[in-house]
Amino acid sequence: MPLYRDEAVVLRAFPLGEADRIVVLLTKQHGKVRAVAKGVRRLKSRFGGRLEPLMRVDVLLAQGKSLDVVSQAVSITAYAGEICADYVSYEYANVMLEVADALVSHEYLDEYIPEYQDTSGQYRLLIAALSSLSHHKHAPVAIGMSYVLRALSLAGWSPRLTACVVCGKTEDLCYFSPTAGGVMCASDHTPESIICSHETRLQLCALAQGNWSVVDGTSIDNSTVCCIQQWVEYYLERPIRSMGLLHS
Repeated sequence: MPLYRDEAVVLRAFPLGEADRIVVLLTKQHGKVRAVAKGVRRLKSRFGGRLEPLMRVDVLLAQGKSLDVVSQAVSITAYAGEICADYVSYEYANVMLEVADALVSHEYLDEYIPEYQDTSGQYRLLIAALSSLSHHKHAPVAIGMSYVLRALSLAGWSPRLTACVVCGKTEDLCYFSPTAGGVMCASDHTPESIICSHETRLQLCALAQGNWSVVDGTSIDNSTVCCIQQWVEYYLERPIRSMGLLHS
């Protein structure tokens, strides 16, 4: 089997048989990869804890027919330690991993996208967000929601937030509609649109742009999170379970 090396973030891991595990990796150069880590669940595994979610690793992979095989894994950054020590940070880390997993899967459905598409931008965005979360640079909700908006923007789904998507007016923007593509004015809003206050719209703009000087000066409210959740679930065409848990 041909070998290849890449950097990766472990998105998910689940058991296979008695001693093995399937890991789902977002790699820097090879898109999303599913691979078998043989013997990883044994006490004396040579992989140790390097193939757990929230680990950034340098991996050597053997290409297989349906699943690749992890030959080597060297830790680059262990985000899990700092993130898992704070439950709120852990919640938003799970949101980021689930969105990254769903987003790249969704892109692969397009028959015109090659098997190994360029996801280096998604990879860089994810490791930057995880680094910020592990170093507590900003509020976990702000890091998580900014990541979601910017990840979807990289995929081509950016909400229009500065003018009505129907008439183009820049005043009286008090509704938000994922199906319409962004904010709507009071005159043109549709029945399924949700109320979006001026403060919520400003928060959405700052999060989408990564404008941390503005974000850090405000408290992200539930309506902002609700708008982002509806946006991501509409375009990925699936519920994001970890976001649902934020409200439980």
